[in-house]
Amino acid sequence: MPERASPTVRRRRLGQELRRLRERAGLTGDHVADELGWSASKVSRIETAKTMPKRADVQALTALYEAGEVKQRELLDLLRDASRKGWWEDFQDALPQEYTTLLGLEEEAVFERSWEPQIVPGLFQTEEYAREVIRATQAIIRLPPADLRARVEARLARQRLISKPDPLTTWVVLDESALLRRFGGATVMREQIERLIEVSQLPHVRVQVLPQDAQHPVNTSSFIHLKFPEFQDVVYLEHLHSARWVEEPQQVYGYELAFDHLRSEALGPDASRELMEKVIDRWK
Repeated sequence: MPERASPTVRRRRLGQELRRLRERAGLTGDHVADELGWSASKVSRIETAKTMPKRADVQALTALYEAGEVKQRELLDLLRDASRKGWWEDFQDALPQEYTTLLGLEEEAVFERSWEPQIVPGLFQTEEYAREVIRATQAIIRLPPADLRARVEARLARQRLISKPDPLTTWVVLDESALLRRFGGATVMREQIERLIEVSQLPHVRVQVLPQDAQHPVNTSSFIHLKFPEFQDVVYLEHLHSARWVEEPQQVYGYELAFDHLRSEALGPDASRELMEKVIDRWK
């Protein structure tokens, strides 16, 4: 699998490695801050990838942790890669910060599993459907017209992940109600479901539909579980006004179990496509 080298992943990996070195040295964040004349929040924000450290910061931290020259060069290389600009940063003024983080992490993920109970997942949305979904939030979250356009463009740009030469392997469980909930007119819905059927036949995409009469074993909102070749799994949770990341391994494992329950109750890929074909008739 070719290396995607996402700067977002590099930033998070750099932060995690600096935290590991600090803990191995037996130092607290407060102690590091006192030694370097920083605030404790600066140490925390570097380790959680909220702040991009400067080259001098990485040198100071690795010296304090007695990490050695080889490790310091490794982390400085990570810093160089993390400083590069990703395509999603062109949209960062119009997108929530955690969503731009998702776009960056997906670039290096090798496997994505997601549960969506209300709408067709963004990776598979048509332009018109995406516009209607984003426009529907206007009753609660007012967006300038330019931001609405930028969010649609970013959503479509994200879809290159499943069409590029080394595509992201994706497994989605979708509630049947997402196929029945109207966004736009009948034509928008029909074309969206046709698009979903089309992508579901790609070798690296698996789509399962949880029918309305099936047991719903997991009472949870939508989530995205990302797996990486050299980075710990993370789960993305999106809410009305915010989003957050689940990174603690035991909690991530809980979402992995939740997905396993959902896909076991959902229809298989072929039966899911048959159901989608029937739903299309309802939108004619």
